[in-house]
Amino acid sequence: MSFVNIFEGFAWDDVKHSIYSKQARDVENALNARHRTLEDFKALISPAALPYLEQMAQLSQSITQKRFGKTIQMYIPMYLSNECQNICTYCGFSLTNKIPRKTLSDKDILAEVEVIKKMGYDNILLVSGEAHITVGLDYFKHAVGLIRPYFSNIAMEVQPLEKEEYAELAQCGVTTVLVYQETYHKEEYKTHHPKGKKSIFNYRLETHDRLGEAGIHKMGLGVLIGLEDWRTDSFFTALHLNYLEKTYWKTKYSISFPRLRPHAGGITPKMEMSDAELVQLICAYRIFNEEVELSLSTRESEILRNNLIKIGITSISAGSKTNPGGYAVASESLEQFEINDERTPKQIAEVIKEQGYEPVWKDWDRVLS
Repeated sequence: MSFVNIFEGFAWDDVKHSIYSKQARDVENALNARHRTLEDFKALISPAALPYLEQMAQLSQSITQKRFGKTIQMYIPMYLSNECQNICTYCGFSLTNKIPRKTLSDKDILAEVEVIKKMGYDNILLVSGEAHITVGLDYFKHAVGLIRPYFSNIAMEVQPLEKEEYAELAQCGVTTVLVYQETYHKEEYKTHHPKGKKSIFNYRLETHDRLGEAGIHKMGLGVLIGLEDWRTDSFFTALHLNYLEKTYWKTKYSISFPRLRPHAGGITPKMEMSDAELVQLICAYRIFNEEVELSLSTRESEILRNNLIKIGITSISAGSKTNPGGYAVASESLEQFEINDERTPKQIAEVIKEQGYEPVWKDWDRVLS
């Protein structure tokens, strides 16, 4: 059995109606519950919960400090390639976008690493477009081999792979893999992914099962907020997380909150999410699940990121570039999306310290595994 079997037992419209039918008493019951359920999560992400935002934020802060202490993990993405064989309506790397394509060479990779290490990072996220032939398993294994001596933790956000391929990457030193479903609305998913391997909805949906079977230390999941109703998409993310934690209980998990950002050939979000609603969603995840890591990227503004440090976020990126070679090699090449918070890692670290928290530049050490 895989998550597909669980997923097919839920109808999108029924879930959406259930969320929007929640009342104030449902929110209060969720906030006061000792053990919270998926129905409680529905209440916490519903419109009925917005008047309780301050109470949710205080509870989220308390739970986060109890589990993670006053620490914020720092990470940085390094884009290996913008080659891509998929057509995705929302992505700057989409096959239909007539842009210069670049894949980093060994020399390029080491040049990028040199700059990133000088920033202080010991925790790196490798990102690429989905080009299975030119940027596939062999390329990834070679790149990880070059990078591994410089970082205690290597994460990847690339195309979905087979279980055996994930196991090989784990042997090479990859500890974390992030794969986003983009949207759990099956019909809407087809609209945004008309061509390429990414268009196969169920194959992507089963990726985390393959990761779990391969024994990956940590996996990340989430949706691209703006493609569909964010509340319904978030319920299915929580459902997915719930299943994974029960099935692959030795694995750690993280959730990210990417909102659609401008890029070349971009689309208008189907549903806008306000800053208050983003805060609501982050708090809802924390109240629902005390163990999951919550990550925030430079897509968001300085003010919002500053305020979210104390509320429930456990990891944050800084100084990010979203184009291959963006740190040292090809700063002029096309970005996947536009950055909102352009402060340096040092500046972000100072903001974290000013709020009484400690910036942590690594994830974990192999000696602890």
